[in-house]
Amino acid sequence: MNEFELIDFFFKSIPHDRSDVVFGIGDDAACLQIPAQTQLLVSSDTLVADVHFLSSWDAYDIACKAVMVNVSDIAAMGGSPCWLTLALTLPDYNQQWLQRFAQGLTDSLSRFNIALIGGDTTRGPLSVTLTIHGLVPANKAIRRSGAKVGDKIYVSGPLGAAAQAVVFLSRTDIDADDLHCLNQKLMHPNPRVDLAPVLQQFATAAIDISDGFSADLAHICDASQVGANLNLAKIPVHPLVENYQGNNAIEFALSGGDDYELCFTVSSADEKEFLHALELAGLTCYQIGIIEATPGLRARQLTGEVTPLDVKGYSHF
Repeated sequence: MNEFELIDFFFKSIPHDRSDVVFGIGDDAACLQIPAQTQLLVSSDTLVADVHFLSSWDAYDIACKAVMVNVSDIAAMGGSPCWLTLALTLPDYNQQWLQRFAQGLTDSLSRFNIALIGGDTTRGPLSVTLTIHGLVPANKAIRRSGAKVGDKIYVSGPLGAAAQAVVFLSRTDIDADDLHCLNQKLMHPNPRVDLAPVLQQFATAAIDISDGFSADLAHICDASQVGANLNLAKIPVHPLVENYQGNNAIEFALSGGDDYELCFTVSSADEKEFLHALELAGLTCYQIGIIEATPGLRARQLTGEVTPLDVKGYSHF
């Protein structure tokens, strides 16, 4: 197949149920109808073979992860994912690989009713670049820069499982059920779009946890020109991380990446109403600290002592 036949065969037929796509794949650009009183969110991520995923992974899993990490960026802004473009770089034409990738893409997009509206295919080292577009009610987008002194710090779920899966990538002596659970967290993260309505109403700042919790919380603090104090006893560590990391579990959970849970802040004055809204929605989040005026991160240790907290997380350079 040439480039255009490949696109037509594997990607043009991916279904969606969106009337706001005027036209998509097949022209020089897609045309979208943006509803009144909404604003457009746009984010882009590149996943490179043997950096963000192993070349040996099933192409289905590669596609799933690529979609979910992009959806997570929209979730962190309090938005709803709507449309996606795909730039796929392939070392060669492999029909079986492309069929698995296209199926993973189809299943992942259908979960959120996201339309694939265009992109590009080229020859080269394997990489996947997605640009996702989402919608948020006008002036309701949640930024990193809104945290205020006294705001409570929340996280949307347990931490550390994906990083533990990375540790075990080359291990063959791990319990099969444990390994499957951890790999699901790594390959099939669950972006927290379910929190969007509550976050729009109550969150003062938010970020998704991709590079490591402490590093991503530091981004909120830097953007908001504040600091943070965490209570380590309240950090929700994934049970398997506690099992395999032992006494190092909390530190490991704070620095590991690829969780794709959300870290966000809520005004103390709104906290009671926020918790009620969570309960009505059937959702659980964890209050783990407070925003302070003094820059930097600090942590209340299990002993009660407050000490500086090192910012650790993934960096490409």
